[in-house]
Amino acid sequence: MQGKKQYQEKLFNNFQLSARVPEHNFYRCLKDVLHLDFLYNETKGYYGSSGQKSIDPVVFFKLCLEGYLENISSDRKLMEHCSLRLDILYFLGYDIDEELPWHSTISRTRQLFPETIFEVVFIKVFELCVSAGMVSGHTQAIDSAPVKANASMDSLELKVPEEDLEVHLRKIRHFSKGDKDGPLRQAKGNKADKDQQSLSASDKELKAIKSRNNKWAKEQDQRPGAGNKGSRYTSNKTHYSPTDPDARISVKPGKARKFNYQSQLTVDTAHHVISDIKAYHADEKDNQQLADIVVRVQRRLRCSGLVWENCVADTGYSSGENYAFLEGRRLKSFIPAHGTYKGCPDGFTYNQTEDYYVCPQGKVIPFKKVFYETKNRTKKKEYRASKKVCVDCPIRRACLGKSAQEKKFTVTYYRAEYERNIARVNSPEGRYMKAKRQSTVEPVFGTLTQFMGLRKVNTIGIKQANKCMQLSAIAYNLKKYLKFIEKHSKSGAVSLRSVISQFKAVFKPYTTPYNSLEFK
Repeated sequence: MQGKKQYQEKLFNNFQLSARVPEHNFYRCLKDVLHLDFLYNETKGYYGSSGQKSIDPVVFFKLCLEGYLENISSDRKLMEHCSLRLDILYFLGYDIDEELPWHSTISRTRQLFPETIFEVVFIKVFELCVSAGMVSGHTQAIDSAPVKANASMDSLELKVPEEDLEVHLRKIRHFSKGDKDGPLRQAKGNKADKDQQSLSASDKELKAIKSRNNKWAKEQDQRPGAGNKGSRYTSNKTHYSPTDPDARISVKPGKARKFNYQSQLTVDTAHHVISDIKAYHADEKDNQQLADIVVRVQRRLRCSGLVWENCVADTGYSSGENYAFLEGRRLKSFIPAHGTYKGCPDGFTYNQTEDYYVCPQGKVIPFKKVFYETKNRTKKKEYRASKKVCVDCPIRRACLGKSAQEKKFTVTYYRAEYERNIARVNSPEGRYMKAKRQSTVEPVFGTLTQFMGLRKVNTIGIKQANKCMQLSAIAYNLKKYLKFIEKHSKSGAVSLRSVISQFKAVFKPYTTPYNSLEFK
């Protein structure tokens, strides 16, 4: 007999939300392991003692994590999505007849809490992974990637002094129709400070911009933007975003220029747990951020009782200063040297004991001075021979050229650190570390950008961007943690680790770290 369902809404209904969410549901499992009650004490100072009650800080962080777990970057869409999911309502602690917070409350609360609160939550989740045995701490892989900022290339503004700059631009390139008539998309307000609006480019940098613009002048037919060839005319030296002054113009090969932030990511190679993430300006180089990253990660690992030994990164982090810094922190670097590095001129031999070079003809080229290069402020050593040494040399012409009277060359101050690092990179261990980095940190970045809501930052300012990156990393680590304990629960490994972690917690006050002892 054919059945036919007739729906009639009941006036009274007996419904229990916990009975409708299966035991193996992701959010039910997450509710059991994620305890954020410590946030009440952490955020107490940011509220007044009177007035209307705000959103529960635990609910706020759970809602934020929902957005990244579900790959939803819009607060408005997030609230619509949560109201339709029974398991999410159970995770948040809301019943089906309770109204969820307004979407604007999420954005205002995100601005209210400082970055330190988000970092505390990240550390708590990271410690969960450590207690489960997911983090070895032995080897950390570092990489960076651009994350699109919430700023349009069509709202670009020229840096002041505007009169001088416009006269200069008229000389170096043709104005497009959009430039003559006015900007195509005017920003509602200018949030940039005076330093950001002022012109900081030197004459040499402006001449370089001029040469590029002359090459592309015939191709420009629209105002600078992300989708047209005119975007080639933009530069952080001459343009800025009035809506998000912290965003910087950057470009990847084969793609148009856009306003981005730079995300610096550190991943533990044992089970791909994120140990650190932070937002930086997109116009800064990777090697400028390495020292800040290393200090922060090493402190975090030490607090968890882990020892960091190997630092793995790509060529972008290469510099003599970084190699020396890592050795000073007792870390082995596996960072390929930059292609422009040369230990010494071809055919020359270095005497490390007395610090001089010997040319192919057996002449000594002594050390003269240490100086800092003007452009990059890199530390270098100069070696120079006297005219008498080279006057009768049979290869003088090939060695010195037409006009030089003496042999003079510069070598990086950190030549020894370079050579030790290159030896490690070219060793079998170095080749293994390269493959380990490619299979560790790069897939994690792909997961964050494609599936964890980090394709674009929908906030304004580098501090807010850092909060978004922290939340995305927290969501990623939580998914890793739940998958790990589910896989290892049958073998009893998790219960054993929990006993060990409780043992450490009990005896931790009676132990003294070796690095805190003072030897006299």
